[in-house]
Amino acid sequence: MGGILLLLGFEACGCVLGEALFKRRSGVVRLWLGLTAGLLMMMWLPSLFAYLLKFTAAAQYAALAAAALLAGLGYKFLREKGEPLCPEERRSFWGDMPPWLPLALVTPFLLLSIWLQYTHTLRVVDGALHVGQSTYGDLCLHLGIATGLQGSAYPPDYTLIQGVLLGYPFLMDALSASMIALGTDLAAAFILPGSLMMGLVYLGFVVFAWEMTRSRAAVVVSFLLLFCNGGLGFFYVLDGVWQDSTLLGSVFTGYYDAPANMVENNIRWVNVVCDMMLPQRTLLAGWTMVVPALYLLARAMRENSRRLYVVLGVLAGAMPMIHTHSFLALALISAGCLIWTLRHAADRKKALVDYALYAGVAAALALPQVLTWAIPQTVGGTSLTGSLSLRFNWVNYDDVSGRLIDGYFWFWIKNVGPVYLLMVPAALWARGWKRGLALGALLVYITAEVIQFQPNPYDNNKLFYVAFVLMLPLAGSYLVTLWNRLRGLPGRALLAAVFLALSLTSGALSLAREAVSDYQLFSADEAETAAYIRDELPADAVYLTGDQHNNLVAALAGRQIVCGTGSYLYYHGIDYQQAALDARSMLENPAHSAELFAGYGVDYIVLTDTERYNYALDEAWFAQSCALVYEAGTVRVYAFETQNDGNLQE
Repeated sequence: MGGILLLLGFEACGCVLGEALFKRRSGVVRLWLGLTAGLLMMMWLPSLFAYLLKFTAAAQYAALAAAALLAGLGYKFLREKGEPLCPEERRSFWGDMPPWLPLALVTPFLLLSIWLQYTHTLRVVDGALHVGQSTYGDLCLHLGIATGLQGSAYPPDYTLIQGVLLGYPFLMDALSASMIALGTDLAAAFILPGSLMMGLVYLGFVVFAWEMTRSRAAVVVSFLLLFCNGGLGFFYVLDGVWQDSTLLGSVFTGYYDAPANMVENNIRWVNVVCDMMLPQRTLLAGWTMVVPALYLLARAMRENSRRLYVVLGVLAGAMPMIHTHSFLALALISAGCLIWTLRHAADRKKALVDYALYAGVAAALALPQVLTWAIPQTVGGTSLTGSLSLRFNWVNYDDVSGRLIDGYFWFWIKNVGPVYLLMVPAALWARGWKRGLALGALLVYITAEVIQFQPNPYDNNKLFYVAFVLMLPLAGSYLVTLWNRLRGLPGRALLAAVFLALSLTSGALSLAREAVSDYQLFSADEAETAAYIRDELPADAVYLTGDQHNNLVAALAGRQIVCGTGSYLYYHGIDYQQAALDARSMLENPAHSAELFAGYGVDYIVLTDTERYNYALDEAWFAQSCALVYEAGTVRVYAFETQNDGNLQE
């Protein structure tokens, strides 16, 4: 309960700031931006205090007090003055936006998201912990960061490998860690902020799309095109069903057989709800911040407001360790807006000063993050090399043959759907400051098409998607214009129905499949063992385990292990191979691994059926030479005692 109250406290402080900073805006905008500010403070302030107090309950209380102080000072000295630029914005809570519009769009997706968060985050089934299809792979990384932060000194290290700074953007998981530190259950600490952030993304996109279009139809179309996205993968499903009717069932029961994510057919533009916002918590936090940033950028350009540029600079500067890709995408979009502004501004000197303030504030806040975390991880001694490279056409490039897998435009059409064909016309049709945003989206697209930023080229989609979010309101507005101009044309409704069917079917099927997916991540015995390790064994102990991604020691107990899965470490750019070999040697040949046990400081060994299956495990040696301290079913925890060193050979 304490963690929930902590979350509510930060959100209350954020709402006070929202009332002060955005007094001239509508109630829904003040609430949305205020809740966003509360989450931003809850992600950042406890980690700042952790440098002095470690990541403890004391750090959380100090952070909440600081948030209250910031809210009070902001309300006293930073309140926006004057009447609304557009009086209709304060006509009601919803401003000039029809109330039914956000309610009709956000409510069903939010209810679905709450259900997905519940079913996909450690749902208890007869003592075992279950998840969904999309969270089976990614969730353990985030669980391990949140549980590993408990009581940790700052800056924190990975629990998956020793002596390596945690350079992965971890602040979303730190928010959950703050709730855990005050007694909230692990699952609830993930489900509650995850559901809240998904709701804010939905609401924020509606507000942003309304700002861009002032068209109810355009908002509806763009909202559906974003959150029901999925491309043309369902044609591959239909082709299979034509040959074997039983294959339709696999869409709802198979592992990644849904049409928005079919790697075997080069369908990689996954549904943003199923495969991005739900499992990739850093992206979810990034979108929670980048959608307000895009809104503020649009309003700053529209109003020529220096105040909004400064506020935007603070928000942007806080983003690198929340989600680096969103930060980079925002920087590229802002560069496009600067180019457009300098070309069209009546007062170029003022425009330069505005953008200089925006960039200066953002850089001042972002640079310490980059120097502390990003650079050491990408170029430090424990990092892999070569992750930053030239690569054309994202995942459509075959490294073996040196050729494109599909034709360039066909690849994008079948992945994104027919809306891809409308992006350029929509950008050209846009007028005024909206063209600056479209130019920024183009810069993101070009950059992500030619530069690979991380070991996994697939991760460039986190850049593409921000450009997609930005362009969809313009595409929706363009579609509404086409619809109006085709008035009186026979078959107009049929054309619209075909377009929507082509655009939304894959996403709808993928959402339906995700809603019924169910996989066991940890057995009841593994969950019990993790609770014992967390509650009864020393917090600073080192554990020898296998390298499975669903590692109970790292994920559920948050304890240091010798080496975790390469599925995480490799794609974070970390050189883990020697540690993995050493862990295997200790598990398979413990009698001859004295130096390794001593070098890694192993205190306990945890053996499950996974270690027995993946390694030529010498369990008899551990049973004979180490003290069994805990046993649950087939899971065993051994203490590696120094008095048994005589059984080890150099």
